[in-house]
Amino acid sequence: MGTEETGGAGHDLRHHGDAEVRDDGAALVDLAVNVRADTPPPWLREEIAGSLSALAAYPDGRAARAAVAARHGLPVERVLLTAGAAEAFVLLARALKVRQPVVVHPQFTEPEAALRDAGHTVERVLLRAEDGFRLGPAAVPEAADLVVIGNPTNPTSVLHPAESIVRLARPGRTLVVDEAFMDAVPGEREALAGRTDVPGLVVLRSLTKTWGLAGLRIGYALAAPDVIAELERAQPLWPVSTPALAAGRACVAPRALAEAGHAAYRIAADRAHLVSGLAAFAARGVRVVEPAEGPFVLVEIPDASGVRRRLRDLGYAVRRGDTFPGLGAEWVRIAVRDRGTVNRFLKALSAALDPPAHPRDSLD
Repeated sequence: MGTEETGGAGHDLRHHGDAEVRDDGAALVDLAVNVRADTPPPWLREEIAGSLSALAAYPDGRAARAAVAARHGLPVERVLLTAGAAEAFVLLARALKVRQPVVVHPQFTEPEAALRDAGHTVERVLLRAEDGFRLGPAAVPEAADLVVIGNPTNPTSVLHPAESIVRLARPGRTLVVDEAFMDAVPGEREALAGRTDVPGLVVLRSLTKTWGLAGLRIGYALAAPDVIAELERAQPLWPVSTPALAAGRACVAPRALAEAGHAAYRIAADRAHLVSGLAAFAARGVRVVEPAEGPFVLVEIPDASGVRRRLRDLGYAVRRGDTFPGLGAEWVRIAVRDRGTVNRFLKALSAALDPPAHPRDSLD
């Protein structure tokens, strides 16, 4: 592990997986974006559509806030609804008075981008591939008064033990844990959402990943009431739309939690199939970061940039890894998909790793 201060040079912190499937990538099979492919389900679309008759009124988030609070066994004063988890990073960067923020990388780059945009100098803790991208709490500088870490971490798919993260808590330090993908982990083991015994803890959740609501923007923050009040003061009025509030209520209801739980086990099985298929290419230099626990895997591939380009020619998009601090051009992130899609992708990957003169010929 190492630390570095940075102005963000050398990494495009604003590059995200959706860039891989825009414009000329729109027709590609999407293994770049981490949103579940078969969502939103019909019942959720109906809930959202049913809210449209109320669009003349200003959004009222009280029912959705109470539903989220009940889902985690918390009082409503510990909940803030946001326009996706990304808004929460902006609010934290703007509202909290911090002197030495630290972001644990590789991870989702928006927390650092938001801090930099708010004028902060960010120190990075870089987890190493040779350590399996696993956290050693001693790597975080003692003087850090804001620490941000993902769990399970995007893009490494590492699930850190909850107690390892708790060891980062200190009096006077805000500890931000991005749990955007935690509901894709069977049983949500290692979750900190709902904990009130950890000083300075802020847990962020997103409802856009599991439920396919990236275009709607709904998430929430869980923290002590005084922190929630500070973040709320930094929000504009009516930050979450009426359709997003309807989706939020629906996605934390018992029916939805049961469906998400079943989906987590299906994702785990599909991920195991993907990892097994990738392991067949080990002799060709392909290496998967294991154990993977999220709905995606991080893969090291020789000439990954060339392989990505050839995969696009064959109809598949994967996420480049070199925009994540701590990773280089040899890394890609691959979203977990159903077995049929994975099997077709693995056939394309085989062709992309050792391309023939006419790559499409190998898929006939």
